[in-house]
Amino acid sequence: MGQVTVTVADKTYRIACNDGQEPHLIKLAAELDRKINEMRDSFGEIGDSRLTVMAAITFMDDREELKTKLAALENEIAYLKETRATIDMATTKTESEIAAAIAGAASRIEEIAKRLNGASD
Repeated sequence: MGQVTVTVADKTYRIACNDGQEPHLIKLAAELDRKINEMRDSFGEIGDSRLTVMAAITFMDDREELKTKLAALENEIAYLKETRATIDMATTKTESEIAAAIAGAASRIEEIAKRLNGASD
């Protein structure tokens, strides 16, 4: 089990994490610290707890927005897959119809060629 020491809002915390997750956790803590400092610069000293809650709510709002966008993209992907399947079926049908038309034309050409060969004898 790994451990990291991070500083958020001028306070140091020692946090346990899975081995190998240390850099990720340090990055997340740094992002939280930046957001809190950004809010402190915007709102002034309104209390560390309040700033931390406001930062957390901001991140949760961003997360919800991303979840909504992800769901919309997943729906779009599903629609595109369905559309592609429909197009693939239509293409297969068209290809079959073209192949049948070519085969029919070839048969007619062979018939005409036979008749022409018979007429020239």
